[in-house]
Amino acid sequence: MLQAFLAPAKLNLFLHVVGRRDDGYHLLQSVFRFLNYGDTVEIEVRQDGEIRRLNHVEGVPEAIDLAIRAAQLLKQTTGCTLGADIQVTKHIPMGGGLGGGSSDAATVLLALNRLWGLNLSRQQLIDLGLQLGADVPVFVFGESAWAEGIGEKLQPIKLEPACYAVLTPNIHVSTPAIFSKKELTRDTRLAKIAAFSKGYGHNDLEPVVCSMYPEVAAALDWLKQFGDARMSGSGASVFVELPSMEAANKVVAEKPSGMRGFAAQGLDIHPLRENANEQLGSRQAG
Repeated sequence: MLQAFLAPAKLNLFLHVVGRRDDGYHLLQSVFRFLNYGDTVEIEVRQDGEIRRLNHVEGVPEAIDLAIRAAQLLKQTTGCTLGADIQVTKHIPMGGGLGGGSSDAATVLLALNRLWGLNLSRQQLIDLGLQLGADVPVFVFGESAWAEGIGEKLQPIKLEPACYAVLTPNIHVSTPAIFSKKELTRDTRLAKIAAFSKGYGHNDLEPVVCSMYPEVAAALDWLKQFGDARMSGSGASVFVELPSMEAANKVVAEKPSGMRGFAAQGLDIHPLRENANEQLGSRQAG
């Protein structure tokens, strides 16, 4: 029988680009917050060792599906003889800067770590996640996080309860294209975690995205009437914190045409956080 797991969306409460490595990867500072809204990942263990995708995901060929790749990588790394049927029901807008594919991959890693009896540590799973994408580690980390490096250096951070309205224009923003633009500011001053408070910082990618995608600029302009609206990640999603779920739902209900939207609360702990050990497990990944 398929078991259902939540793959939560994330917000970048701020996103500073503070430099660039020799290999071209950008150095960042950000705060990641999960939401109690996301994709549904359903998994059933197979005894024959096969990894199968049960449903078609629009715009995501199986060969690049991060959920399937996560299962394959975990199996190859550990030598596990079991397999899995995997079905992902998408709710998180794709290409929206909300971490959908990365969250799906992390949920597969965490779920199969328990279902396959692998007993891998959190750090082992984070290392595997980083092979799949820079945003996967934070979902395996499993709690609100201050992020540095390319997003893989994580420290827990305590956040106040909050509600959000999240809008996504009907476009797909190319993250590589945004990071390659010469107009992108790459020298924002490094901050310490103690400097973070409500309303801190900005998103360095926002001006570049707004100049290339007027739909994002329009969504931000509209949302700013309700508060300090910001873009998450490299877009296209934008969000604003509101005092209650009632207020957030009201904003979403009034959204302009041509946009998707949802209201959600901040989620401090990933639902599958306990599926990874803090210490090294009995089976080594390497």
